[in-house]
Amino acid sequence: MITHPTAPELIDSVIRFIEERAAPQLKDRDAFLCRVAVNALAAVRREIEQGPAAEDAAAERLRALLGRDGDFATLNAALCDGIQAGTIAPLDPAVLAHMKASIIDQVRIDQPQYSGLRTLTQGS
Repeated sequence: MITHPTAPELIDSVIRFIEERAAPQLKDRDAFLCRVAVNALAAVRREIEQGPAAEDAAAERLRALLGRDGDFATLNAALCDGIQAGTIAPLDPAVLAHMKASIIDQVRIDQPQYSGLRTLTQGS
């Protein structure tokens, strides 16, 4: 099995190429689109690096909340179904705590520089 370069290393290489070689040659909209591409690649890298742990943590919270075993997709669907059916109260403190933790994990991946992230994480 080939262990290097890893997916995050490849992404970092593409980001460096865009930032150091391609972007300086561009102007206006194309330069802007390069920044968008770099941001998208950085989000993909964070998803690869942080996504599995975030999903595992969410599945563990869902197992405790629902009192049953299963994978993340199944448990998340069960939570949604329970809320929609009215068998799970959406304002239950355990549901709200799960939702807050899930949102924080997703924002850390999608927008780690989001100014509200610090506010979200206070008391977590």
